[in-house]
Amino acid sequence: MKNTDAVQVLLALGQETRLNLFRLVVQKGQQGLTPGQMVEALGIPSPTISFHLKELVSAGLLSVERQSRNLIYSPSADRIEALSDFLLENCCGGLPCSPGTLGKKSKKLKKKVVCS
Repeated sequence: MKNTDAVQVLLALGQETRLNLFRLVVQKGQQGLTPGQMVEALGIPSPTISFHLKELVSAGLLSVERQSRNLIYSPSADRIEALSDFLLENCCGGLPCSPGTLGKKSKKLKKKVVCS
């Protein structure tokens, strides 16, 4: 990923409504969501959802597919992985990182990267 691509993606996520939309779609996974489901989940008007979805699709974070009369938005896993790799490329001064535990939250263990 180039710097300019990373900037475009980070700018798209730098707005609270878009970040919330992105997180909602990512939680649903490849099953995706319709804009109507997003309106229900977030309580945001449909025109606002459409505006922000356009930005997330433009940044390559979400993909959209027509299924019958519905548009289904799902995460673009390749783009998200590329951003993650780009951001962590020089993590730990180039040394391998090992996973550690952060603690319990909602009865689940969350992991974070612990540098060697």
